[in-house]
Amino acid sequence: MEKIRINVTIKANLETIYKALSTEEGLSGWWAKQTTAKPEVGLLHTFTFRNFVNKMKVVELIPNKKVFWECVESIDEWASTFISFEFEDKGEKTLIRFTHSSWKGMTDMFAVCTYDWAKFMTSLKSFCETGTGNPA
Repeated sequence: MEKIRINVTIKANLETIYKALSTEEGLSGWWAKQTTAKPEVGLLHTFTFRNFVNKMKVVELIPNKKVFWECVESIDEWASTFISFEFEDKGEKTLIRFTHSSWKGMTDMFAVCTYDWAKFMTSLKSFCETGTGNPA
């Protein structure tokens, strides 16, 4: 199984990062403008993009440390994949270790998503540092 991994350092505290990754306001500010989300384990987050919807089950939430989802509905290649954000205090900055795992192969869609996730990590960084991201 393949996985996308991206590390990004953001000049923001753990609480700011956690809110950006776990709340509807945060997630809609950097990933998908049309987001339905609530920070509760077991609930489904819905992210609506132009021509598809991602539904993520919240598997684990550790405040100011980790957010972990299972993709339960999306494009075929995303179904049954997992997305995690683990973050660590680095003084005035926070290190985020992003992983999108359980891909069945390194397909063209895998390559596209690797690029897109890098763009969205930049959007997350901007959102947490300035209050303005670039969500879809």
